[in-house]
Amino acid sequence: MITKPLKFLFLLYLCCSVGSVFAQYGRTNSTATTNPFAQDTTKRRPAKVLTDDQLLDSLRKKDDHKGDSVIFTSKFIRVTNEKLLNDSTQVLPLDTTLNNFENYSILYQPRSPKIGLGNLGLAYRNLLFEPAKAIGFDVGLHFLDAYLLKPEDVTYYRARTPFTNLYYVNGSLKEQVFRVTHTQNIKPNWNAGFNFNRIGSVGFYPRQKSDHLEAAIFTWYESKSKRYNLLANLNFNNLKAPENGSIIDSTIFKKDNNSTGTINANSSLAKSSQPVRLNNSRDNWHDNSFYIKQFYYIGRAEGLKTGAGSSSSVLPTQRISHTFTYNSRQYKYLQDEADPNNRVFPLHRYDTLYSRDSLSVKHLRNEFSYSFYLRGNAVKFVRNELKLDLGLVHDYYKYSQWVRSPGQISTTNVQLATSNVNSFQDITLKARLGYNLSDRAALDVNLQQVTLGREFGDYLYDAKLDVLLGNKIGRIIMEAYTQSNTPPLIYTNWISSHYQFINNNFSKPKTTGLSFNYLNEKLQLDAKAEYFLLGNYLYFGLSDTTAEYSNNLKAMQAGGSISLLKLSLAKNFTWHNLHFDNFLVYQKTSNADILRTPDFYTYNSLSYTKKFFNVLNTNFGIAIRYNTTYLAQAYAPGIGQFYNNSSIKFPSYPVVDLFIKGTLRRTNIFLKYDYANQGLFSKGFYTVVAPGANANNAIGYPMQDALLKFGVSWNFYN
Repeated sequence: MITKPLKFLFLLYLCCSVGSVFAQYGRTNSTATTNPFAQDTTKRRPAKVLTDDQLLDSLRKKDDHKGDSVIFTSKFIRVTNEKLLNDSTQVLPLDTTLNNFENYSILYQPRSPKIGLGNLGLAYRNLLFEPAKAIGFDVGLHFLDAYLLKPEDVTYYRARTPFTNLYYVNGSLKEQVFRVTHTQNIKPNWNAGFNFNRIGSVGFYPRQKSDHLEAAIFTWYESKSKRYNLLANLNFNNLKAPENGSIIDSTIFKKDNNSTGTINANSSLAKSSQPVRLNNSRDNWHDNSFYIKQFYYIGRAEGLKTGAGSSSSVLPTQRISHTFTYNSRQYKYLQDEADPNNRVFPLHRYDTLYSRDSLSVKHLRNEFSYSFYLRGNAVKFVRNELKLDLGLVHDYYKYSQWVRSPGQISTTNVQLATSNVNSFQDITLKARLGYNLSDRAALDVNLQQVTLGREFGDYLYDAKLDVLLGNKIGRIIMEAYTQSNTPPLIYTNWISSHYQFINNNFSKPKTTGLSFNYLNEKLQLDAKAEYFLLGNYLYFGLSDTTAEYSNNLKAMQAGGSISLLKLSLAKNFTWHNLHFDNFLVYQKTSNADILRTPDFYTYNSLSYTKKFFNVLNTNFGIAIRYNTTYLAQAYAPGIGQFYNNSSIKFPSYPVVDLFIKGTLRRTNIFLKYDYANQGLFSKGFYTVVAPGANANNAIGYPMQDALLKFGVSWNFYN
């Protein structure tokens, strides 16, 4: 007899077996009518293709509500700026590549090299001819401009996850750069963040320690309907740059090493203790601004997918915008020492020991614009477009210039005397006309004219034609522009402790430029020809060239026109893992004595790419930069101006850098040895002449020595 417990176990086994049988039965293809729960895959709709933003939202939703594991990467971050938002709402992927990563310094960008006083953070000027395309009021002080964080330079983000970037460069304390960027979305359509940047470079010689702080708080709001956008930022800049007037020893790079055990002239200790001409002089810039831009789309606004791998854009048919900017700038030159024998300055006009020069500028700007767009039907992401922008800009300026009161001797309770106060307004009209013929051709005409105010008559007329000849043939870009602008303040009405440039009735400088640019992405080729005609060119020179140590400057204007031809060629070669990048420039001017720039400049980089352990992408190579000799300019402390002095030409040698850079997950790193060939051709070099130098005493500001640098950029996505 079967016991009751065994019966129950037998019945349980039967039930389980029946469930398994039906499960197997339901998986056959012939049971669609007998099993109502079976799915007919032959009639299933095709899966919906999601956009990048929809995919990111879906992953974020899974992470928030279902607890699924999501690995956050750079794909969750999109970036934009004011320029990308001028015509439509565009966002781009975050750039995490190693391209040009080792060239972090603004002084040594391959296509825009600069010369300076020997260290990052000090005064500089462009090595190549690069005219500024701008009109309106200009103070004329630009020797620290590249270190400023300006409202138009701020990057805005669309972050699906909080994003932080830490960036640090160290060169044995001789050169240090630190940056922090953090941003996150407060709401899906509202982002906020901040930037914090520091440059604290000690340098190799006394009085080279720059101390710059730049910070910004920014936000970007976009309405849910995507019609309204708001960009806003607060910027704070505090730049501190010492002035040493150059070293005194003109044979610093000519002395031989000795073997006596004593400190030789080429040692770091000897260089850090070199006597300099100024020991207690410095520049201090404060530049703070509040910026807010609002724009609203009127009428039909549509989205456009611009291609694979890029984000969608919102294209308006009409747009109105308003931009408000308040900027407060203060330029200070402080000096608490004498200048023996007037080797740096021509004279002390008020006090032989102390200088307190200050210029304060308040700028209030309102810009209103209306844009109209006329487009054809979109066909495969391509369309024809006609656009018209009309704008009106109102600028209000107030500036005050101060110098130390005559006879004031005490260092406490310093009295300042106002020497120059003025306020004025400018009204500028803007018009822009553009026509895009699908993606094959684009014409853009930009017109700006100051119609009322101190800068009345200033204008900038610019036209550009972009034609795509074919994906294999490449494209050509032709541009022509002409501009006329009021002379900067420093040339016409300037009073300081050492220099006075007043009552100069200079004509308005005029610049005409023509350019032809050929680009071929397939061949990695970029060739450009530029021609400039400069009328009424302004510059600084010496008022007395016969004195032994002449340093008395004079604002000057060239009598005739100066022409300059500039040819540049960028060509990159790739063979397997080898990369050979080249950039060459040839310049020829009709007046090399006034417009001082080298005839030839080249930057070449040879590198090899290798992936180690399937995770570490590395690139190591060598870079060489070189320019031919030319008439060098001198530098005038106190007013931050580079000027033409005597006919001094410094020897020119190639500068070789060795580097290795790599990517490991979220981190980019580089190791770079600058000026690795020091001692091979020369023990050092100059690019700027010291004040008061002449052909018999060709002393300059010594440039940086060989230096090993380490840099890291670390991204955090959560």
